Amino acid sequence: MTKTGYNSKTLNKEMHYILDHAHALVEATAGELDERIKKARSALKERLDSMKNEYGEIEGRLMEEVKAVDEFIHVNPYYAIGGTLVTGLFMGWLLSRK
Repeated sequence: MTKTGYNSKTLNKEMHYILDHAHALVEATAGELDERIKKARSALKERLDSMKNEYGEIEGRLMEEVKAVDEFIHVNPYYAIGGTLVTGLFMGWLLSRK
């Protein structure tokens, strides 16, 4: 679980880093007068705002699913162990075939 937490924290940091740089780009081009730059700037700003909302929603849904799976495993540990065993046996059988 720690490794997954580390990966999600790293991914979260990288997403914020990219978003911050994109916002900096939008702000840096604020004084430009060319019509193409204005259109590109507004499109980028709209997409960044949309991406922030989508990322937040996806992260929220993912955390809900992770909590539900965690609760299920705590309530029914033998189903999780049995499912893992069957999956491992099946994958071993598939990989051992030539």
